[in-house]
Amino acid sequence: MKNPTRTRAGERQPVGKRLFDLLAAAVGLLLLAPLLLLVALWIRIDSPGPVLFRQQRVGRHGVPFDILKFRTMTAKPADSRHGVSQLTVGRDPRITRAGRFLRGSKLDELPQLINVLQGTMSLVGPRPEVPRYVDCYPPAVRATVLSVAPGITDLASILYKEESEILGRAADPERTYVETILPVKLDYYQRYVRERSFWLDLRIIFRTLAAVLR
Repeated sequence: MKNPTRTRAGERQPVGKRLFDLLAAAVGLLLLAPLLLLVALWIRIDSPGPVLFRQQRVGRHGVPFDILKFRTMTAKPADSRHGVSQLTVGRDPRITRAGRFLRGSKLDELPQLINVLQGTMSLVGPRPEVPRYVDCYPPAVRATVLSVAPGITDLASILYKEESEILGRAADPERTYVETILPVKLDYYQRYVRERSFWLDLRIIFRTLAAVLR
């Protein structure tokens, strides 16, 4: 990855990765426009509420941003700010009929191509977490993981594609996530930061597509 440019924090970031993100996200949105419109229509017909769901996540250098997803739950789902976990566990009753399919197929993640165009996310990188779980990162790990832009997909996303079902079988989903799943994810995130390259990004993208098709 050559021809780096400097970010707001003074670090060097590859121009090639950003250009690839912009081109791929723009082409993806253009080609997928009919599918996106059909999904949006299905969501509006299936249940009342907005088509898109926005949630604050922690981005590069700890800067918060709103991640975009197709709404898969009933409007105004509860979250941890009201004493309820922000995890979606098993057959959560808040999930709509359309939402169950969108989650299973990962189509709910497609609006994040807009995040990529905005520059708050990359196609490949550590998945962005909510502030509650970023607070669980050890300081050194936090610095490493947040040194790059968060991504739509990464190796940990492939490994834990069925994360909701795994947590649904746990006696204490919150504890299982924080003590068992999150540490493994952080290991993968750090590995990505150390080994990241254009070819690694391509391999992860193709592995993600293969996992979704399966």
